[in-house]
Amino acid sequence: MRRRVVVTGLGCVTPLGADIRRVWNRLVEGQSGVGPITVFDATQFPVHIAAEVRDFDLAEVDEDSVEWENHPRQTAFAVAAGKKAVQSAGLAANGVDPLRFGVCLGCGETYPDFARFGQLMAACVSHGQFESGTFVSEALRDGYLSSEVPWEPNLPASYLAGIFDAQGPNANYTAACVSSTQAVGEATDIIRRGEADLMLAGGAHSMIHPFGLTGFLRLAVLSARNDPTAMRPFDRNRDGFVVGEGGAVVVLEELEHARRRGAEIWGEVAGYGSSQNAFRITDSHPEGRGISDCVRAALSQARLNPDQIDYINAHGTGTVENDRVETLGIKKVFGEHAYKVPVSSTKSMVGHLTTGCGALELVVCLMTLHSGVVHPTINYETPDPDCDLDYVPNTAREVSCRHVLSTNFGFGGQNAALVVSRC
Repeated sequence: MRRRVVVTGLGCVTPLGADIRRVWNRLVEGQSGVGPITVFDATQFPVHIAAEVRDFDLAEVDEDSVEWENHPRQTAFAVAAGKKAVQSAGLAANGVDPLRFGVCLGCGETYPDFARFGQLMAACVSHGQFESGTFVSEALRDGYLSSEVPWEPNLPASYLAGIFDAQGPNANYTAACVSSTQAVGEATDIIRRGEADLMLAGGAHSMIHPFGLTGFLRLAVLSARNDPTAMRPFDRNRDGFVVGEGGAVVVLEELEHARRRGAEIWGEVAGYGSSQNAFRITDSHPEGRGISDCVRAALSQARLNPDQIDYINAHGTGTVENDRVETLGIKKVFGEHAYKVPVSSTKSMVGHLTTGCGALELVVCLMTLHSGVVHPTINYETPDPDCDLDYVPNTAREVSCRHVLSTNFGFGGQNAALVVSRC
């Protein structure tokens, strides 16, 4: 008999806050986390808005912010979300076999603050201190030449393993926008195979820095509106996405293990699908190939028919072609049912969390199962004939959900989908 995998803990750090209930309430109310970029001076960039994590302190999870200040922002987000998830699951007061407890995250590429690095180097040279080793000692102090290389994307998973003595399977997936969805899916399979009983799974990222913004601008995928309404998935006048940041982590647990310790169960990860477009690095296949394949795979693993899905949390980036192709892919799988199932985009309010987006959207799906409410797609004003589904425009809706689908697609052609169900 297949081992069943359930979610027993939730944690997140987002542009709408770091408390699950508060984040969910703001999503239901249709509030936007988009505003001016403050983490660096973006005045010389054509785009100077983002969805930043604001007013967050690691002290909320009993961590010393000074200890983590020279680490990438995604590391702080992952550590905080992981600690919140473990607390939510009530694991602190329960004995956990460390060899049966693992971590799978989807965290992406990061860069040091090269502006600070350059200033440090220039100051040392101007004072004749470069040869004396002052530059090296200062760089070491600031984390730029650290022996632990804090910029490696796999380190957040390692840090969480150390914090919780999770000595089981450990991995990081770097597959663009599907990274954290893959992490959850692969962690689920690890538990199903009997290699672990508990897994922390999710992801985090921040591309709100000069290199990140430059890269997205060169790809011509960012909205040029520069106002809080810039993120408008599926709207006819969409022109790209807004960069977001943050992360989310869930506790995955084998069902009987969770029941034995009396854990609260948020839902079951019933299906996972993964596919590759095998087309172009930066473009989805125009006929939705790959997108439809991963959704069919997730439904098959969940042993569900398309008409049993009650809600779809779409990738919904607000880019012209992505939204069109995603809509087409949904219709290829769901047929006429595609017009009956509500579809909404969390990114319309929090921007695009890149490698961390799928994990947060999974959390949203679990909250949807529990609340019976589907959050809206905000900033939706003008219907697009190519995007003709029910995108829950601007106002939340009560919907009784038994099974929901979350989809993510990334640069490189990777696709991933999760089905979560009430347990």
